Amino acid sequence: MALKILVAEDEEITLKNIVDTLNEEGYGASGTKDGYEALHVLDKERFDLLITDIKMPRLSGLELLEKVKEKYPETEVIIITGFGSIGSAVEAMKKDAYDYITKPFDLDELIIRVKKIQQQKNLKKENIALKTYFNMNKKVTIIAKSEGMKKILDTIDGLKDSACSVLLTGESGTGKNLIAKIIHSTSRRQDKPFLSINCATLTEDLLASELFGHEKGAFTGAVASKQGLVEIADTGTLFLDEIAELSPALQAKLLKVVEEGEFYRVGGLKPQKVDVRFIAATNQNVKNLISEGRFREDLYYRLNVMEIFIQPLRERREDIKPLSAFLLQKHLPKSNKKITGISEEAMEILMHYSFPGNVRELENIIERAIIIEKSAVITPESLPHGIRVLQIETLGPDRIKTIDEHIKEYVEKVVRVFGGNKTKAAESLGISRTSLWKILKED
Repeated sequence: MALKILVAEDEEITLKNIVDTLNEEGYGASGTKDGYEALHVLDKERFDLLITDIKMPRLSGLELLEKVKEKYPETEVIIITGFGSIGSAVEAMKKDAYDYITKPFDLDELIIRVKKIQQQKNLKKENIALKTYFNMNKKVTIIAKSEGMKKILDTIDGLKDSACSVLLTGESGTGKNLIAKIIHSTSRRQDKPFLSINCATLTEDLLASELFGHEKGAFTGAVASKQGLVEIADTGTLFLDEIAELSPALQAKLLKVVEEGEFYRVGGLKPQKVDVRFIAATNQNVKNLISEGRFREDLYYRLNVMEIFIQPLRERREDIKPLSAFLLQKHLPKSNKKITGISEEAMEILMHYSFPGNVRELENIIERAIIIEKSAVITPESLPHGIRVLQIETLGPDRIKTIDEHIKEYVEKVVRVFGGNKTKAAESLGISRTSLWKILKED
């Protein structure tokens, strides 16, 4: 965003020329006629830059500089001085002024210095965003073989020219964070910051500071002013995971940002203006929370301009096989192993598992299997014992299996669990090897 600039100059013509020129260049500039008035304005509004004459009635430029650096250290200051007052300019630089310019000066020269400050502010903001969200990778990959995931991608494609708020719903581990990244990386904001925070991991006070920042002295340990994620994400996207965990007080502050693009830092008295796109996610039924008085209905509808429900993995089994292959290739390089794939027996076990932890659990299973596996393919023995012995089958009315078919199928699965060792399988089932052989041979 363009710099917000305050000009303090007691010469009316000079003040008007500077303010008009800055506004023509696209900056948000306003003027005051002396240092005392400037300080009064600064107490009410936040400015990125103060341009002040060094000699003014009531409060000089140097006195104003000292007060600004003490109270608002993030505001840069350019001093305007007469040719015969270079000594004062040097003193101003020692007091942390960003630069000085001598009268008479060319307005183009002033604009060059202002642009330099704009560039440095932008760079600083980008660096903070990079440090805050260091895992961002625009080359995100999503597996979408099932119809449910294909519909989600179609919805995201329809959102690419919109900056509306989005609410992602679904069970934990379904990939809401990944969907949020894709929404951002396919939007017009893709080159702007993408930041995220889990609202369930911090106390209310810490979360307020992380989201909205704080002013120096706002609480014990606040030795300096700090920008929050809402401010750093300006012009970009902020992903709020577990949004239902926000306290009522933070819900009210968030509503103001979503509705008006305005918020206050913790301990702050001046409103901060931002342009942020919000993507929120929850695994809870927000409408139930609203009826219980635990979530604001107005915030819900502000965030839920577009809702995207992500099905659990057990309801989109077509995605299990390609997801498993993708996750195998994702984690294989860290293992230094030469595993070529997943065996048919192991894949069948995965295909019949219910995955209560969804994609996150599948990734954990594959990563664990890579560590344990000693052969060239992932075998059933490398899968967790629990999913090998507990498999859920859903029967359709068009295909009811006989008892004998169920017995044979179960015995075949037990044999696979033991890697084809029929003796161990028979012992586990409590039958003889001959009985096991007969069951397997039955048509």
